[in-house]
Amino acid sequence: MNFKATGLAATCALMATGALAQDRDITVVLSQNVDLVDPCMAARQNVGRVVSENVNEMMVEFDYVNGGLKPRLATEWSQTDDDTWQFKLRDGVTFHDGSPFTAKDVAFTLERNKKPELTCEVGGKYFGGMDFTTEIVDDHTINITTNPPSPILPLLMTVMPIASATATPEGELTRQPVGTGPYIFDQWNVGQSIVLKRNPDYWGEEPEVEQATYVWRADSAVAAAMVETGEADIVPAIAMQDATNPDTDFAYPNSETTYMRIDTRTPPLDDHRVREALNLAIDREAMIGTLLPEESQIASQLVVPTTIGYNKEMEPWPYDPERASALIEEARADGVPLDTEVLIVGRNNLFPNGTEVMEAMMAMWQEVGMNVRLQMNDVSVHNTYFVRPFNQDGVPTLVEAMHDNATGDPVFTAYGKYASNGIQSMVEDADLDRMIAEATVAAGEERAKMWADVFWKAEHEIIANVPMFHMVGFTRVSPRLDFTPTIAANSELQLAQIKFR
Repeated sequence: MNFKATGLAATCALMATGALAQDRDITVVLSQNVDLVDPCMAARQNVGRVVSENVNEMMVEFDYVNGGLKPRLATEWSQTDDDTWQFKLRDGVTFHDGSPFTAKDVAFTLERNKKPELTCEVGGKYFGGMDFTTEIVDDHTINITTNPPSPILPLLMTVMPIASATATPEGELTRQPVGTGPYIFDQWNVGQSIVLKRNPDYWGEEPEVEQATYVWRADSAVAAAMVETGEADIVPAIAMQDATNPDTDFAYPNSETTYMRIDTRTPPLDDHRVREALNLAIDREAMIGTLLPEESQIASQLVVPTTIGYNKEMEPWPYDPERASALIEEARADGVPLDTEVLIVGRNNLFPNGTEVMEAMMAMWQEVGMNVRLQMNDVSVHNTYFVRPFNQDGVPTLVEAMHDNATGDPVFTAYGKYASNGIQSMVEDADLDRMIAEATVAAGEERAKMWADVFWKAEHEIIANVPMFHMVGFTRVSPRLDFTPTIAANSELQLAQIKFR
């Protein structure tokens, strides 16, 4: 599906929603309650859709349409030696509280994202295993040295929102983010809504949207209907069964990969045969076109094929329930405690029809002899299982997850997902740690080959996960708006890119 609004439909909608058409305010409907607003948590999908490039800007911006990097808060950058990059910062930029943006704020943000007491998902997901040393050359020049050396540091800076050193608490999460972006964080009615207002002192071009109100509705059909009735303007993610209006609904391939993370450390999941059986027991093809869009692709690894280092030799696991049952019984005969209950930790509204997918997988695992129980959770509870420090209490878990790697390098994936100290990893393997460290500092064709070997080791030899699907996204957009979603809609929604018809 590839939907576009027609001119006639747009005209009719404008006439029908006259009050909305006269103002420059919009309403965005998210699928989940936003329980955190700190920019260092922007790696979470719905936090990023509010904060990233709206309130808090990046040093460098990734061009999701044409590819490549664009200046944002940094105007230029260069590598001064193997482990150091110099960034020139934009002059004349101020934070929302009126303080000037300087190199001190960049240094502060880098250091804050690595503070263990904050458990920042940006720092843990994208910069795990990396240490920073900064040298402030002057107010608008900073040298950043990394250990290990990072040949792609400018790309990494596309995912770290810059926070104010004077207005952001150092050792606790902020409830009032202060950035340099085109929108000011104005109101947070906890559990109900968030309001952003246009920044009158923004350094860049003035955006058309004056105010954005974010609300959340768990039911995709309800959210989609809000756009149809004029109560809302954008729903970034709706279920495929609700994407029925060619005048308002857009389908786009996204960079999300769904998977189940296996607790490889805890019996019975610490047995390789059991982990293989978990993969063989799932009939993935049966879910495509029923629970998931027909455009979805069965995954063999946690990144999409456009990511460098994607291992083309790895095929998706076949559906072989007989082999899965045999492996389970073989492990049981060898004393593996397969009567132990394994907890499936699902996350409400992680993706449309996600609960139904989890229920189907539970039934498939039960059919091959696994003792599994499904527990669906809101994001706050889900993250106590998914993000360090894990709240496992010795219970073996299979955790539902979805990984977005839109910027195309496995450095955004491998450490956090596979390394022994990774913020979301339940793998402990010294050889894999070494491989990740070596690939992180490599360049060119060697880098791509090393990452391909990492994926083979993690997903084929160790079997750290149950890879599921490369996903397709659906967005509903009011005809009064001129906005076409891109792959970026998974992690950000730049209000400045929205125009009015």
